[in-house]
Amino acid sequence: MTEAALLTVRNLRVVYPGDDGDFRAVRNLSFKLGRERLGIVGESGSGKSTTGRAIMGLIAKPGRVEADELRLGDTDLTNLDEDGFRKLRGKRIAMVLQDPKYSLDPVMKVGKQIAETHRHHFGSDAKTARNAALEMLHAVHIRNPELVYNQYAHQVSGGMGQRIMIAMMLIAGPDILIADEPTSALDVSVQAQVLAIMDEMVRSRGMGLILISHNLHLVSTFLAALPQLGDKRDPLPQLQRDPAWLVDLPAAVGADR
Repeated sequence: MTEAALLTVRNLRVVYPGDDGDFRAVRNLSFKLGRERLGIVGESGSGKSTTGRAIMGLIAKPGRVEADELRLGDTDLTNLDEDGFRKLRGKRIAMVLQDPKYSLDPVMKVGKQIAETHRHHFGSDAKTARNAALEMLHAVHIRNPELVYNQYAHQVSGGMGQRIMIAMMLIAGPDILIADEPTSALDVSVQAQVLAIMDEMVRSRGMGLILISHNLHLVSTFLAALPQLGDKRDPLPQLQRDPAWLVDLPAAVGADR
């Protein structure tokens, strides 16, 4: 029996009204995500981040999200209001953004921010939430969770800040993690570490991962169309693109498994 998709996206469109008519930032994007890793790759301005935000219900008005089908498991996202999305975010689907210094509260200790997420979704007491936050800090390979728990965002490095964000996004046990350029603000030496931690977490938890990036090299370990010398295999997968897709607007999003 085939396992049901965690996320189904069919003909997703994100539209912004303008003086010269509607601008379609994303148009007719379709994919299904199971408990696997999916890379959405494209140049700056192609609509990658907009796609992630549309799935999370974070497109600000007057922008519009339209789709023939946009479904998280058995939940129809096209009919959800903000309260409905708020219940899903963190609990069933979470998103790690580009730069942790813009995502973490600068006046609250980072550990308490993680614990607060646990309390929000599970109604846990302060001690339980704190212990869960410490366990998550340890899970993302932070060596001294007790010390980091009591630090502020400005006291941690970029790489550690991104690990903290991953811990915060995964503490409620979502089925899907969307990572939007999660290593773009980090040094090259740290990028691979953060990516490996994220990959380890989603594999061990049986989650689905959507990695959004403009860096093809960064997502190369996810590519199915990667030849191996001396390895006999079936023909490599390739994108199937409708020529009509190129006729209208240049903005587009490409997804590679």
